[in-house]
Amino acid sequence: MRQEEKKTITAAIAGAILFLLIQIFHTTLEGFDDGVLISALYLIAGCCNVAFGFAIFAQGWLFFSDRLSKARLYVSALFLGVCMLDFLHTLSFVGIPSISTYVSEGESMWLLTLSRFASALGILIIFSKNDKPVSVLLKGKVFRFAFLLIVLTLAIFVFSHTAASRLNSTSWMTTLKQISDLIVLFIYLTGIAVIVYPGAVEKSASLLIIIRALIFFALGQAFLMNPFSIGDTDYLFGMLCTGVAYYLILTGVYRLTIEEPFHEKQQIEERINYLAYHDELTGLPNRRRLMQRVEADIQASKQAHVQGCYSALVIMNINHFKNINDSLGHYAGDLLLQLVAQRISQEAGTDEELYSMGADEFAFFMTCRANLDECQARVIELPRLFDRPVKLESGEYHISLSLGVSIYPGDGDTAEQLIQNADTAVHNAKEHGVEIRRYMPAMQMKAKERFKLENDLRRALERDEFYLVYQPQVLLETEEIVGMEALLRWNHPKRGLVSPAEFIPIAEASGLIVPIGEWVLKMACLQNKQWQLAGYEPISVSINLSMRQFLQPNLAGTIGDILHNLDLDPCYVDLEITESMTLDKETAFEQLKRLKELGVFISIDDFGTGYSSLHYLKDMPIDRLKIDRSFVSEVMEDSNNAAIVSTITSMAHHLKLKVTAEGVENKEQLEFLRQQHCHEAQGFLFSKPIEAAEFERSFLRKAMQKLPS
Repeated sequence: MRQEEKKTITAAIAGAILFLLIQIFHTTLEGFDDGVLISALYLIAGCCNVAFGFAIFAQGWLFFSDRLSKARLYVSALFLGVCMLDFLHTLSFVGIPSISTYVSEGESMWLLTLSRFASALGILIIFSKNDKPVSVLLKGKVFRFAFLLIVLTLAIFVFSHTAASRLNSTSWMTTLKQISDLIVLFIYLTGIAVIVYPGAVEKSASLLIIIRALIFFALGQAFLMNPFSIGDTDYLFGMLCTGVAYYLILTGVYRLTIEEPFHEKQQIEERINYLAYHDELTGLPNRRRLMQRVEADIQASKQAHVQGCYSALVIMNINHFKNINDSLGHYAGDLLLQLVAQRISQEAGTDEELYSMGADEFAFFMTCRANLDECQARVIELPRLFDRPVKLESGEYHISLSLGVSIYPGDGDTAEQLIQNADTAVHNAKEHGVEIRRYMPAMQMKAKERFKLENDLRRALERDEFYLVYQPQVLLETEEIVGMEALLRWNHPKRGLVSPAEFIPIAEASGLIVPIGEWVLKMACLQNKQWQLAGYEPISVSINLSMRQFLQPNLAGTIGDILHNLDLDPCYVDLEITESMTLDKETAFEQLKRLKELGVFISIDDFGTGYSSLHYLKDMPIDRLKIDRSFVSEVMEDSNNAAIVSTITSMAHHLKLKVTAEGVENKEQLEFLRQQHCHEAQGFLFSKPIEAAEFERSFLRKAMQKLPS
């Protein structure tokens, strides 16, 4: 930016010096005032200016239509008229017979004044306001209006030319011309002042280019109205300065409306990815990144079929950390976490990585160990890192750690299992007052239990053991219910209620999720239609799609048949997908396109926990982002999560998407979401998921009672 500021200051100084030098040596230049040569050069300069003007128009009309903004659209329309006026002026000024017959040289200068007045006033208005994205539909309206304005301007010029000829008032017209030129120069200078003000705010590189363009516009205007005129040479210098200004406008508008928003979007994407996968306090990768890293290591081991290669995951918890926070304050607690992270990181060797698990927990992941003894020997070394005290501002403090260990292979087949098992082990260590505890799983019993649960799951549909519960979705402005999410529950005949976290992964892995998911779609839509027929205010029902469902080629046909058979308007159905479902971009886009053709709404659930790219997100046919509850739950305690929620909400507004926050549990979270202009929310603050009868009684009837009679 400093370099762009220097260029702008240099341009202003160089322009002033150039003008002064030409005035000083105007007598010498007068000797080179060859009319034929100057006319030829003037024609070349004028045609270049027209080309630049048309390029500015084409940039807004023909190129990057999906990234239209007010500034680029209006500048494009403005310079369509400006380049037409410049073209007529250039041809008439140099004496092209077919034009100069109707427009004299003096009248040609009026065309130039009109062109400069339009560019000066237009640039002042356009760049004195903040730029905003606009719809492609506005393009036609703007250019129709611009065309009418151009025709009107030419008509006024012709009328004025006729009237002036009749009045034969040359002196009056000359005075008016001089006043008009002064006004144009004043508007150019005003434009510079308006864009520069307030001076304390750092200007973007693109706006500095626009300021440089205005400087050259003003310099060109000074040549055109030079009281010490040396003839047509002044006009030539004026036209050359204007050409430089046109080029700068072309460059500046491109950078302001295309390049800078693109880089800003890239920065937002990088910021979201960083905040989603790193701990802001320590700078360490977080639990989500650990999940990816461990899963990748497991998959690599499975694919390589390596024998005798072990990986160990160690969850470390700082003992009595709450006492440190309470006695020394949160600042000291944060500093302690940073120092602990720093000390462990410095001692991490090859194939060892440290992660933050949030609060006072860390994860130490080591790979490529030859045997279990090597894993255990390294684990024993970790607590010894804190034999030396930790230095805080208030003194030196001895701390201790509790460690839980899970080892692959043996203690889990997935990243989630290894992390959960290590976490279970560390809590066991703290409960029993020991330093290190390795997880001891009963693998065969768990496998048998999973197999039995899968068999029971296969019969659950035909035995009518599934049912749906509904959680309201509330409009934050009014706290009125505007939708509901349908959630699946399983009432096992012997085990009672089985957690969805337990049976959904089994259904997904076995393929049972497809018929179960279709049952959920039918029942949720049927219930919504029944409530509409009962006279309740229509609201949307959100239904989660699983990965296997989403990949079904006949999914849109199945949903279309359900909606048709129930005679349910598609606008009352919101299908929720996850970011991971869009990894295969072409398949996902095609499926989403077919679903959107039905007329249903589409939301991305648990947004921020996946790995989607904003480049694809902006083109995806979706309507809503649902912020994951893991961000919302600690939004008041964790600035990292607060920043993620704020960034996602802001991005969604720019992409014209609705935002729904999940997991809202208290008024403080609700107020924070309102401040971020989040549209809707759901969570225990409003209601836990409840059965249809209770939902009808607690929400639909109350909503109807509030309606005006």
